[in-house]
Amino acid sequence: MIAALLLTVLLAVLAVFQVALILGAPIGHFAWGGQHQVLPTRLRVGSAVSILIYAVIALAAFDRAGQVDVFPGAFSAVTMWVVFAYFVLGIGMNAISRSKPERYTMAPLCLVLSVLSFLVARL
Repeated sequence: MIAALLLTVLLAVLAVFQVALILGAPIGHFAWGGQHQVLPTRLRVGSAVSILIYAVIALAAFDRAGQVDVFPGAFSAVTMWVVFAYFVLGIGMNAISRSKPERYTMAPLCLVLSVLSFLVARL
């Protein structure tokens, strides 16, 4: 349960970050390859989709931890393993970013998210 809660808290922080990007905050060097200070419309849409994905991940984590019953059968178990793989991939993708701020913040954050999602997936 603690891992699911920590995972959700970090996803909520990321959601706030994505909202800031959507609203035009000049922090784009931390996201989407770091090529834009202020995101263009297509990447703002991507940030909005990211927030929806974070919400599904949080629901799956709490479902897997037995705190809610939202998804049928083994859906949350499979989903959390997919989420784990997604965050492991995110470590590599952020680590090779041309943007130093993205490399030095998002790669370690993905590492933490991957460990937490692994712990939730193993429940």
